[in-house]
Amino acid sequence: MAVISYRQALHDTLREEMLRDEDVFLIGEEIGVFEGSYKITAGLLKEFGEKRVRDTPIAEEGFVGAAVGAAMLGLRPVVELMTINFSLIALDQIVNHAAKIYGMFGGQTSVPMVLRTPGGGGQQLGATHSQNIELYYAFVPGLKVVAPSTPADAKALLLASIRDNDPVLFLENLALYNTKGEVPDVVEPAEIGKAKVTREGTDITIIGYSRMAMIAQQVAEKLHAEEGINAEVVDLRSLRPLDRHTIVESVRKTGCAVVAEDDWLTYGIGAEIAASISDGAFDYLDAPVRRVAAAEVPLPYAKPLERAALPSAESLTTAVHQTLEAVGRRR
Repeated sequence: MAVISYRQALHDTLREEMLRDEDVFLIGEEIGVFEGSYKITAGLLKEFGEKRVRDTPIAEEGFVGAAVGAAMLGLRPVVELMTINFSLIALDQIVNHAAKIYGMFGGQTSVPMVLRTPGGGGQQLGATHSQNIELYYAFVPGLKVVAPSTPADAKALLLASIRDNDPVLFLENLALYNTKGEVPDVVEPAEIGKAKVTREGTDITIIGYSRMAMIAQQVAEKLHAEEGINAEVVDLRSLRPLDRHTIVESVRKTGCAVVAEDDWLTYGIGAEIAASISDGAFDYLDAPVRRVAAAEVPLPYAKPLERAALPSAESLTTAVHQTLEAVGRRR
């Protein structure tokens, strides 16, 4: 078992899948000669050539549309969108074509493509380059949306996404690229739509995805070490399909829940999770579900303001304390 970065896990998986299946090819801005804005595709142009690592103009609608067509004809394109913010330019191709072709054509053709794209704030990239707009896509039937938080899950979910016959939006958070973790020598594709309980607990359930799943794990470990609070952590891993069963079973056990997300609070992913808990575990709840999310503002550029607007370990810890105090459980 090796300890590698999230970035390296993505790179290695792309290379392995390109070696395994010659129908897999990469397409996107600056992924070839420049080796990608985040160096995920470093060395792949030299190894596989221009036919399978295709640099494109700055025209997201064009190259996402080309990938949809290629997927319909039997190839397996992996699109790199430089940032999820730029996916808005290709919204018609993603929502009105990739997501709907299988259903509109009565299952006669599939669209087996992956759209890899990073998002998230904290890098001082300004309001139009720092958004978490995954809700736009998790809302759409016909798409699958995954959001791994660890290098091991990044590899397992990317394997699953490339081999899936449906279009998959593969979310990466910029803050995760340099994080490291253990990755088994042999990784099997993950089950898309299956959450993971990354820490067992009995006092409260903390639910998150992507960067906030990592933060939740850190907060849970610190709460246990310093205060004896035994928090259970659920990493969603997949936003569509959403594993409501694992969420509900965890909250039925602990009786309390806090949901942490990097997007905005209103209409956010956390609202759907809270509704799912209400549907499936209402009689087990000892306190209302609390939500931790970004401030509802365009993300500021100034570092202190940006930091204040983003959810953090401190804001998540406060929400856990408030929930447990409401039911008299805090030690």
